[in-house]
Amino acid sequence: MKVKLDENMPAGLIDLFRQHGYDAWTVPGQGLGGRPDEEVWLAVQREGCFLITMDLGFADVRFFPPGTHEGILVLRLSRQGRKRIRAVVQALLEQYSLESFRHCLVIADERRLRVRRP
Repeated sequence: MKVKLDENMPAGLIDLFRQHGYDAWTVPGQGLGGRPDEEVWLAVQREGCFLITMDLGFADVRFFPPGTHEGILVLRLSRQGRKRIRAVVQALLEQYSLESFRHCLVIADERRLRVRRP
């Protein structure tokens, strides 16, 4: 499964996703850093990627309805330091397969997941 990490995610997470078998890339690593969300979204759609982000704009089901994309995971963490983000993502990857969230909108915080399915 292809995974794209938005520019607000630590680039060091790429290795973590790759260790779990995902074809992971970053938005800046593909020349999309600083580009508008619409442009990033078009690239994500064109490439068939599962988007990982902390941008709450991607949590709006009116614009990103489940079933119309490969999947979106939005992290809503109370503390957003690199170590905290890595710990939450690592715990998520150890408990779940992103494939189970294909075509879904997933909102994750430190304690729970909310999954909107198609």
